[in-house]
Amino acid sequence: MENEKEITPVEFRRHLHAHPELSFQEHETARYIEERMDALGIAHRRIAGTGVLATIRGSKTAEKDRQALVLRADIDALPIDERNDCTWRSEHTGVMHACGHDMHAAVLYGVLQRFAAQHDFRGTLFGLFQPGEECNPGGASLVLAEKPFEGYDIRAVIGEHVDSQLEVGSLGFRAGKYMASSDELRFRVHGTGGHGAMRQLLKDPVAAGAELLTRLVALNGEECVLSIGRVEAPGATNIVPDEVYMEGTLRTFDERERKIIHQRIGNIAAEIDSRYGVSTRVEISHGYPCVVNDEILVKLAVDLARKTGVHIEMLPLRTTAEDFGFYCREYPSLFYRLGVGAQAGRSHTATFLPDERAIDTGIGFMHDLALRVLEK
Repeated sequence: MENEKEITPVEFRRHLHAHPELSFQEHETARYIEERMDALGIAHRRIAGTGVLATIRGSKTAEKDRQALVLRADIDALPIDERNDCTWRSEHTGVMHACGHDMHAAVLYGVLQRFAAQHDFRGTLFGLFQPGEECNPGGASLVLAEKPFEGYDIRAVIGEHVDSQLEVGSLGFRAGKYMASSDELRFRVHGTGGHGAMRQLLKDPVAAGAELLTRLVALNGEECVLSIGRVEAPGATNIVPDEVYMEGTLRTFDERERKIIHQRIGNIAAEIDSRYGVSTRVEISHGYPCVVNDEILVKLAVDLARKTGVHIEMLPLRTTAEDFGFYCREYPSLFYRLGVGAQAGRSHTATFLPDERAIDTGIGFMHDLALRVLEK
């Protein structure tokens, strides 16, 4: 049977790709990972419901030695119907690994495979196969809520993400703030609607909402990205509705600035309410925090990549969000990019097809980086 023999990281990846599951529904994925850990003789347990936390204790570890390292890969898929023509294409209609999480998991599997075969290091290595990265509240927050690393001296939490804008097998880094926080915005502007010709009787939520949208978008800047993606005003040519609904997202790169923008949003809404005689309910749903890379870890990783001849690129700020930011708030953390080539296409599309040659580079680099961190 398959679970009685060791498989390659590519085989591991293709199995996950063919059997994708949505966020927090990764039941079969978790069972498969557990089988693979059993085949490698690696201790493991469930975490955050549908995640798996593997543990390897180095042979050089003293009884009271609590230094540890966490290697993290996400495992959930997206609600996309795959259009690739490959033998390992998704067998689940409407669900696809279109963001490379199967690649991330395959790299982590390969790293654990190497450490299981040769574990002459000092400390404890955690391999975290994390569920639910693609939707709030984020699997990372649920992992940390269980306090699995309490009592350990966590030297680093390390994760990667595939990137089709980088050459196959190359790596991308950025020190300090890297990826944005993400918040969901919802507004209900309630007024007094009626006949469009009788404006003296109205407290117009459409006009108020239009100004609110304009003022909100004006908040955009180099490190603040606010977009309104949905507006509903269920009136007609001559009917002004009683309520307008809007929703969108806010992304910032600094937690202090994030709070300031939240306050400004509330102040803008209150000012418009006062002038138009309407009432706006503002809802800000906090999403993922910023991804902020530890500068010492970035330097260590860049030096290692250069010494091993891996091509690297230094990356700009990225306005997308990642629940890896939750780890950055708790521990020294590093999140970097693994190139899978332009021919992979765009992620979050039905034809995203990463080059599997990147897996070997990903495994070799993450394995060597883990050893460097544990040795320091």
